[in-house]
Amino acid sequence: GQPDEVARMALVLASDLSSYVYGAAIPVDGGFLAA
Repeated sequence: GQPDEVARMALVLASDLSSYVYGAAIPVDGGFLAA
């Protein structure tokens, strides 16, 4: 992923929204895995 994508995911995981994430592998690859 690009640095801004990694930074956005880090912000999400540092926020209160991360309370909904349990044991997940979160790929930050610009959608490469989904393509």
